[in-house]
Amino acid sequence: MLKMAQTAGTGTPDIDDIIENFSLLDDWDDRYRYVIELGRGLVPLPDADRTDANKVQGCTSQVWLATAVERGPDGPVLDFIGDSDAHIVRGLVAILLAMVSGRRASEILSADPIALFEKLGLREHLTPQRSNGFRSMVGRIRADAQAALAGA
Repeated sequence: MLKMAQTAGTGTPDIDDIIENFSLLDDWDDRYRYVIELGRGLVPLPDADRTDANKVQGCTSQVWLATAVERGPDGPVLDFIGDSDAHIVRGLVAILLAMVSGRRASEILSADPIALFEKLGLREHLTPQRSNGFRSMVGRIRADAQAALAGA
């Protein structure tokens, strides 16, 4: 049975649950459906956040990431919401947000979403354009984390 405990604010399961759920799904058709289902569970992105400033460059599909920074005693904490016009990419956004949203900027910068992407077998089962788009999303999130640290 798939675990679905929610990551605060994103509408996605906790990243550890996502990893465990992937391990339970042997068939790639099931994994694709799961990724799409993760995307459907994302908190809707408000129209006001569908701006050029929030649009991720380098993605074939349209992808938006909005970042909120909260100053905490242990450094800035970043919360993300996102969306895409492509179902599978929306699911990739969900996986990425489950890994980074609600974390300190320093944790985000030390995390390795690309390694997780490969561990889940996504790179070998997606087009090179989708993989490059995922890297663009990671780059954007890291840039936001670096900017939050610089402004701390």
